[in-house]
Amino acid sequence: MKYGYFLFVFLWAAVSAFAQERVERWERFELTLPGPQTGNPFADVNLSAEFSSGKEKVKVAGFYDGNGLYKIRFMPKQTGEWKYKTTSNSKPLNGKTGSFTCIEPGPDNHGPVQVADTYHFKYADGKRYYPFGTTLYAWTHQPEGLEEITLKTLTDAPFNKVRMCVFPKYYSHVENEPPFYPYVKKSETKDVKGKPKFQWDLSRFEPAFFQHLEKRIDDLKKLGIEADVIIFHPYDKGHWGFDSLGKENDIKYIRYLTARLASFRNVWWSLANEFDYVKTKPRADWDDYTKAVVSADPYGHLCSIHNGSVYYDNWKPEYTHVSIQNGSTVEDFGRATLLRDVFFKPMVYDEVCYEGDLQQRWGHLSGEEMTEAFWQGVIAGTYVTHGETYKNAGDTIFWAKGGRLIGSSPKRIGFLKKILEEAPGPLELSDPWKDHHTSRADSSYYLVYFGKNMQPEWEFSLPRKGGPKTGRKFKVEVIDTWNMTIDERPEIFEIAETTDYRIFDKKRTSIRLPMTPYLALRIKEYRE
Repeated sequence: MKYGYFLFVFLWAAVSAFAQERVERWERFELTLPGPQTGNPFADVNLSAEFSSGKEKVKVAGFYDGNGLYKIRFMPKQTGEWKYKTTSNSKPLNGKTGSFTCIEPGPDNHGPVQVADTYHFKYADGKRYYPFGTTLYAWTHQPEGLEEITLKTLTDAPFNKVRMCVFPKYYSHVENEPPFYPYVKKSETKDVKGKPKFQWDLSRFEPAFFQHLEKRIDDLKKLGIEADVIIFHPYDKGHWGFDSLGKENDIKYIRYLTARLASFRNVWWSLANEFDYVKTKPRADWDDYTKAVVSADPYGHLCSIHNGSVYYDNWKPEYTHVSIQNGSTVEDFGRATLLRDVFFKPMVYDEVCYEGDLQQRWGHLSGEEMTEAFWQGVIAGTYVTHGETYKNAGDTIFWAKGGRLIGSSPKRIGFLKKILEEAPGPLELSDPWKDHHTSRADSSYYLVYFGKNMQPEWEFSLPRKGGPKTGRKFKVEVIDTWNMTIDERPEIFEIAETTDYRIFDKKRTSIRLPMTPYLALRIKEYRE
């Protein structure tokens, strides 16, 4: 008996508490504690901690990570000394204290993304963030080799946001079984067609599933990519039943997920993809799910809910921005700005159909159409998300499983991204009532987009509202958005006295344009 007791004490000491001593601002502090394994640690053990620095106090939830280990994670928002103390109904986990030092962030650490200037975004350190996203619904549910190919693709792609599901997806072109499941499996049988049928212990999460998800979110962070994490989706069709767990289990899942992921600085919360197609969840329940996420996240990460056919109540304060599925909003001028004027929040058109060759109407945009959608969104002061549905080797489709990009739009989207990031600030329509072609960052910087329209010349003309004063000078660059060229013209334009709603050059000068579609003009103040 004595030998067994001392062996237990030795093993317990060997798995002692572990935590970092120094953590960058907005990085993840992690405390690991050994604790009970008997019974059901997921249900029986409560664990939290309060972190304090001066007058700042933050309470966070802990979680069971399997193998007798419990974790508490925290993202410090300010530098200096932080102290913590745990609270638990389990004696070995209760009353644990410690401290760490939060240091200045490294050069690639700008903090989490936040809303800025009503319709736009910034990192926590003030650096501008312009979302140029792509769609990778089930990329973390694929074989390791394919996931690594996806990461390599993202390394060379222009995208800085990825829409991705927590739960696996059972849908056209993505019907494979994932390597990990979110719950402990009780049994697996075959139906009459030979397809697997599962029973789950919904009181026990599978830590390996979430550890894998976390690894991939960290992989995205290393690439400077935000993870727009989709908490629920309707693409299960009864195969696993993760879309119909019941409200009580849904809330438990939300609490476990947020305890694990809220400290990741590059996480955004998307309550659902196509919430209105999740027929097992009444519309009224989405408010409860949203409040459960927001109340469990002490850092205020960005939060949205995505629609199928019917919009949700996006004006509610829990939603920081609007995530919309609607391809028509970016098919022509003057459309994208309309919803922005309804919700008064950043507009991200997260699904506008996809570049590809699928038969479904949402899966066969041309590269030109996908690129056009991005320009229409950006000109209107909104943002657009990419997706690609070309069939690739092994029936891999980027939008679903990841892999390699073969479409023609990503390079052009990257070209636009560079143009926007070089601007002195985010774009807004100069005159949203009458001119849906002309956007500006300020009175010294304009972007005019023609789309499919072709014309032989352009007379220097800008909206009067918020425009430059008489005598200021400008130069014009002609941008071919498809061929990705920029042609600086030699003319110098000088602003004339304004008498109407437009501003013209003193000499009413025009410039010749090539008769090709998808042209834009970049107009910048000229200083001699």
